[in-house]
Amino acid sequence: MKDLKTALITGASSGIGAATARLLAQKDIQLILCGRRQERLHELQQELSSKTNVQTLVFDVRNREEVLKSIQSLPESFSKIDILINNAGNAHGLDPIQNGNWEDWDNMIDGNVKGLLYVSQAVIPGMTNRNSGQIINIGSIAAKEVYTNGNVYCASKHAVDAITKGMRIDLNPHGIRVGAIHPGMVLTEFSEVRFKGDKSRAENVYKGFDPLLAKDIAEIIDFMISRPSHVTIGDIVVLPTAQASSTVLHKKSI
Repeated sequence: MKDLKTALITGASSGIGAATARLLAQKDIQLILCGRRQERLHELQQELSSKTNVQTLVFDVRNREEVLKSIQSLPESFSKIDILINNAGNAHGLDPIQNGNWEDWDNMIDGNVKGLLYVSQAVIPGMTNRNSGQIINIGSIAAKEVYTNGNVYCASKHAVDAITKGMRIDLNPHGIRVGAIHPGMVLTEFSEVRFKGDKSRAENVYKGFDPLLAKDIAEIIDFMISRPSHVTIGDIVVLPTAQASSTVLHKKSI
């Protein structure tokens, strides 16, 4: 039987994570799908199980004990993780710093920064022991620029950018490939979370132009994974054509 590579994807229950799972399932890669929504993970597992081996883990990346316990519970056949895709993250609120909500700040820093670190530290020792592996962190255009009322979210994504660079240096002696993708506006549930369930406000974000789709980012992840082992793609910024920067966006008249 063919020895399949194993990829662990956080935030796999929707958006970029789910799109990546669907694409990698066709590439002789077995999957560990992680997220908080068990029902969605189960549905995705059922969908993809005819294509590859799929394991699900239900945990919140912000909870260090849950992360470690869940990853340590993996069966032997899934314990050798070759590819880690740190996709879980969130944006909460869009307030000026003087009116910022502490709970929103905690959610973004705990999820986008500490959660990425918790999952990475649970996986990396296996990679360093084998002197092989690949880590792809999903950042944001907000890792490169700061925009009005994006203060803490931008800070958290700047941290992802810095952690990625630090990982690449620290893991260089072990031959582990480390890179990041920094998307602009992607049509997912992201804005719905940011606006706390206000679907109308979220939908307006994407009106008047063609945003990126989750599958666009999944295809870039697949490209990074499929490069020869001597090639590392360290940093990619990807935008919809209508978007020139965090704050410059050309919308057609509606």
